[in-house]
Formats: sequence, C-alpha cells, structure tokens
Amino acid sequence: MNKELTRKFDVSSADIGASELSRELRRGTGDRLARRRGIAALSLVALGSMGMISLYQLGLIKHLPEPPLPRLNADKVDASAEAYKKLSMPDAVLGLNSYAVTLALTAMGGEDRVRTAPWIPLVLAAKVAVDAVQAGKLTWDQWAEHRAFCSWCLLAAGATFATVPLAVPEARQAWHHLTS
Repeated sequence: MNKELTRKFDVSSADIGASELSRELRRGTGDRLARRRGIAALSLVALGSMGMISLYQLGLIKHLPEPPLPRLNADKVDASAEAYKKLSMPDAVLGLNSYAVTLALTAMGGEDRVRTAPWIPLVLAAKVAVDAVQAGKLTWDQWAEHRAFCSWCLLAAGATFATVPLAVPEARQAWHHLTS
C-alpha cells in the first residue's frame, strides 16, 4: 500500500478535535450531515424496536403489543426457537448491538470525513447493505416459518432499508476521493 493510501485509512486523520466535532455534528449543515442525521434517526428507531423485543425475549414483559391487524403476531415470532438460535441469546439483543454499531459509524468523524477518513463512509455503506439483506431474510423467514410477522421487526426492517439510499452518496464520494 502506498503512503497516501495508508494515510487515507489512518483513523487518526479523522481526529478533528472534540470541540470542533461537537460543533459540526450539532450545528453543521449540508447534504452529507443531513443524510447522516437521517441514518442516525433510523438507527434509533430500529434500536427502540429491538429494545421492545428484547424486553419480551428476556421476560421483562409478558406480551409484545401489536396493532390488531391480520398476520401480526410478535409473541409467536419472537418467542420461537429461531429467535434464540444465534450465539445462544435472543436475536433482538444481537440487533441492538448491530444498530448501535451503525449509529456509531454514522456519528464517527466530522463533516468532511469523506476527505479526512473515507474508510468510515465506506464501512458504513457496507454495513447497512449487509443489514438490509439480513432484514429482508429475517422478514421472509418470519412468513416462511410462522405465517406471521412481528410489527416491531417490520419497523426495524423498514428503518434498515431506508438507511441504504442515505449511506450510498457519501460512500460514493469517499470512494472517489480514495481513487482520484
């Protein structure tokens, strides 16, 4: 790897100073920050959804409320053996961790991270793409296995799908920066 490319992937190059980062994230304007804020909001929606499911899967609540619509049965879906298969824990707990990573990648770096730390938007775009595929698979599995859906899961899946088009433009810009 040449020195310029190594520098572009150096995490310390993203360090703009805590005060400047605070100002940029809270008060900065522009399309990139607007999209990042959208991803953050959607990640928080998904985190809230996974939090509710975790409450049920861990026995802190006895029932997951659902809208009274046909084909919705969160209790059935989220209490199934499939929901506890991975790493011997409730899948919503894994989801909480995954969405927390997405939120962290979204919050990491300043306004100009496309130039100062282009690896961050690239990793974020890859992460949300994998998450979208996984959300689609889990949604399909709910129907295939249970002939029912969990509205909380559908909310998280919808939020996940909506993050993809928000992450792509910054990733493209980062890729262009790295390859130009």
